[in-house]
Amino acid sequence: MAHRVQIIGSYLSPYVRKVLVFLDLKGIPYEVDPIVPFFGDERFSRISPVRRIPVLIDDQTTLADSSVICQYLEDRYREPRLYPADIIDRACARWLEEYADSRMGEVFIWRLFNQVAIKPTVWGEQTDKATLEKTLQEDMPQVLDYLEVQVPAEGFIFGSVSIADISIACFFRNATFARFQLDAARWPGTAAFVERVLRLESFEKLKPIEERLRRTPLMQHRAALMEMGVPITQDTYGTAKPRRGVMRID
Repeated sequence: MAHRVQIIGSYLSPYVRKVLVFLDLKGIPYEVDPIVPFFGDERFSRISPVRRIPVLIDDQTTLADSSVICQYLEDRYREPRLYPADIIDRACARWLEEYADSRMGEVFIWRLFNQVAIKPTVWGEQTDKATLEKTLQEDMPQVLDYLEVQVPAEGFIFGSVSIADISIACFFRNATFARFQLDAARWPGTAAFVERVLRLESFEKLKPIEERLRRTPLMQHRAALMEMGVPITQDTYGTAKPRRGVMRID
C-alpha cells in the first residue's frame, strides 16, 4: 500500500479536488488539513510561498501547486497511468490541464466564485455586479466555446480518464456552487462530457463532503469532517483570522 500523504487545502477548492481525485484513482491513501488558504499561518507561508492550495506532504517531499503534485504522483506511482503514454497526447493533456488551471481558474474561481462566495463569506465584501455580469456574458461563453471543440462526443479526451478530464471537470463543481447552470442546448458536448467525468466514483465520493462543508461555517470545517469520519490531520496550518495572499486577484 502507498504511504499515506497529507493534503493541505479545502475540499471546496477545484485545485484540491483535482489532487484528491488523482490520489483516489491511483489508490493512494491520504488525510486532509481542510484550510482555506486565506486562513493559513506562517508555517503555511513557508511551504506555500504564494499562499495557495493544495500542498502535499509525504514521506519524501513537500510540494505546492496541483499540477506539480499530480506530475510527481504520476512519476512515483506509475499505475494506473493518468497522463497519456503518447508524447503528443501527453503534451496536449498538459496543455488542457494548464488551460483549466489558468484560464478556467481565472474565470470560474476569481471572477465567478470569488464574487459570489469568497468576497462576501471571507472578507465581508459586496459582489461586484459589473464584474459578475461580464464574467457570465463574455468570459464564461468564451471558455465554453473553446471546450466545446476540445471534448469528445463520447468517453474521455484521450480514450481513458486522464489529467485533462479531471482538471476541466473540477471547475464545474465550483460553478455549480456559484449557481451557474451550463446551457446544454448551447454547449451540448461540454455538458455531456462534464456529466460523464463527474459521475466517476472518485468525484462522487467527494460530493457529500463538499455539500456538508458548503453549509458549514469555515471555522467548523474540521469538526464537521471529523463527525463524518473523514481522515484529517492531527495538526492544522489554519488560523482564525484571514489574510490575503501575495498574488491577489480581484
